[in-house]
Amino acid sequence: MFQAHAALFLYATSPVHMGTGQAFGLIDNPIARERHSEHPVFAGSGLKGAIRHRFHALPGWSEGPKSETLLDRLFGPSSQSALHAGAVSLGDAQLVAFPVRSVKQGYVYATSAFALARVARLLGQLGVSGMPEAPQGVGPGAARVANARLLADDTRLHLEAFEFAAEANPESDKLAAVARWLADNALPAGEASAFFRDKFASDLVLLSDEDFSWFAKNATVVEPHVRIDNATGTASDGGLFYTENLPPESLMLGSLMTSRERSGHAETEAAAVLAHVTGAIDGELLQVGGDATTGRGLVMARVLRGAGA
Repeated sequence: MFQAHAALFLYATSPVHMGTGQAFGLIDNPIARERHSEHPVFAGSGLKGAIRHRFHALPGWSEGPKSETLLDRLFGPSSQSALHAGAVSLGDAQLVAFPVRSVKQGYVYATSAFALARVARLLGQLGVSGMPEAPQGVGPGAARVANARLLADDTRLHLEAFEFAAEANPESDKLAAVARWLADNALPAGEASAFFRDKFASDLVLLSDEDFSWFAKNATVVEPHVRIDNATGTASDGGLFYTENLPPESLMLGSLMTSRERSGHAETEAAAVLAHVTGAIDGELLQVGGDATTGRGLVMARVLRGAGA
């Protein structure tokens, strides 16, 4: 069905709220999560809408009926006047690394064997090669680090209010190789992001799946909001609500796939469609999810094209 494939890495530079529309507990506006892992997730439908919106901001794409028709041909018609599917498909973006406060170095990028295995699987499915072999997992209460400066006393890693046993072994070298590859290929390029690439390469920490999931569920950004009554200028009754956000410095990975146009009015092949999309978003700042007017949802996109794309 899809002939061209690419991996789409998204690196958050602000809090991101891609919600579910359902409240639970004390959080009125939670972020979307996978059912089985409870990891944060960016819905592919939301990403497709964000990328389509990006095309509207490009010169020549939103001017005149012909350019609008071209936009519809790539992403699907915006009305019922034409009935055909778009040539661009976005998969859900899954969690790769999550920032966690640390006693040393400020914060670390936490990941797990499960998260890295999903990265390797998806990259393989998309024809993207080069990622080094992931290290073996660790048990609950343990951690694997590639940077000894993260340890408080050579054997202990302190994250939030928790202490993890850590040790250096050959698997640490594998973690360092994976961290360097992700830093170079998944994080934003350019001098402005050099600090974060170097920090990711040195401060990626492998936790157990259980511990990583706990942080991904309980260490997000939860912000109180107040709804103001226009008549009185004060907080309205019931106007206090809490919104959950994925924290900045989080790394997500999704799939970007394209096919030949299905409109019947053009002969653009899948590789050319993918080139259109890649050229518009690779290395660019996108806005995904809600609360755009308060600076939320800013992510940097990095596209790795698969073999033959």
